[in-house]
Amino acid sequence: MNRHFQPVDLKKAYRLLNHGPTVLVSASHAGVDNVMAAAWACALDFDPPKVTVVIDKAVRTRALVKNSGWFALQIPTAAQALLTHQVGHRSLADEPGKLQAIGVQLARVEGYPVPLVEGCSAWLMCRVIDEPHNQQAYDLFIGEVVAAWADDRVFRDGHWQFETASPELRSLHYVAGGHFYAIGEAVVVEPPA
Repeated sequence: MNRHFQPVDLKKAYRLLNHGPTVLVSASHAGVDNVMAAAWACALDFDPPKVTVVIDKAVRTRALVKNSGWFALQIPTAAQALLTHQVGHRSLADEPGKLQAIGVQLARVEGYPVPLVEGCSAWLMCRVIDEPHNQQAYDLFIGEVVAAWADDRVFRDGHWQFETASPELRSLHYVAGGHFYAIGEAVVVEPPA
């Protein structure tokens, strides 16, 4: 990771997802790494911080998450739109060299079992809270966030700084059919006097 990769206080980790971005889900088990895109991920709780993400039964990442008990959520940047679309539409089951073919660069943080996707604006390392009913019925996985990091060019002092960051660092928000929006300008509401 680069010098902008900085830890985020776990009490503020929910803010990394609060604005509803598309995420990259990475997982690893038995020497197999994978990354997929997900539009349905959100913060669930503050202390300890928890997140949810929908991982369909048909995707290879789900088996890696279930077998390892871990996943990481990453916030891809506008500069990673093509990569995000490709990891979301190409399958490791059909293409064992998927990550290499797409050009996904992974990095590991000592002490954690899941690789992180380089170039993102934020990363959350999550340990699965096993909820078999939710996983089976709704494809919904709950994770406790045990570590979080962000690129300090765009997230610092516990807040996103999109309005002052380079446009290629803005987060992606998926609509459908390869159509994304990058987060826009800030709108600040002052409380009434």
